Amino acid sequence: MPHFSSSDIVVITLWVLAVFSVVTWTLIVVKGWAQWRLSQENKRFGLAFWNAKGLLEAERITASATGPLARLAHCGFTALRDMHKGGEQNLQHSGDQQDILERCLRSQVQKEQNRLDSGLMVLASIGSTAPFVGLFGTVWGIMHALQDISKSGSAGLDVVAGPIGEALIATALGIATAIPAVLAYNYGLRRTRLYVAEMEDFTTDFLHLAMKSGFRVE
Repeated sequence: MPHFSSSDIVVITLWVLAVFSVVTWTLIVVKGWAQWRLSQENKRFGLAFWNAKGLLEAERITASATGPLARLAHCGFTALRDMHKGGEQNLQHSGDQQDILERCLRSQVQKEQNRLDSGLMVLASIGSTAPFVGLFGTVWGIMHALQDISKSGSAGLDVVAGPIGEALIATALGIATAIPAVLAYNYGLRRTRLYVAEMEDFTTDFLHLAMKSGFRVE
């Protein structure tokens, strides 16, 4: 079993924080790009969908569109088509037509929300644990400094500068890692709530359109 000195523990802590930082900035870039693309897709689809002459044209537009709203509309049109297919009814398509459609749309909204939430928990975990990891490195650095003082019998700057410097670096890196992670998590959570609200509004509007058409696409 390998033996780690106090200095080695601090170095390992610094590497752990460095990995946390890389993961944080990777998620920031990936999630930022994904949310920008999602916003553009929803904007294009919403404009095309509400300019359609009827549900049949809207269904054709949906078939070639991408994004959460497009997938939500596709789910709705699929449910409407399945309602009027021949054959035996299953549990998924049993009940009132409005309830069937609403159940399908709500389920799709939940799926989209889960997709939007991916990565946010990692940011939250890093934001909450990074300062404590840095503090752990600080404690070990101070212990290292105290050990050096005990061995040398002197508290001179040349004895404590190295260990104390490592401890301060661990603290600073822990805070520097946590701040962008927390900010990115809060921003991502807010954007997710806005997208979910947008999908909830679309769900309500789609239900009203389906009711006006007698739950038929034609």
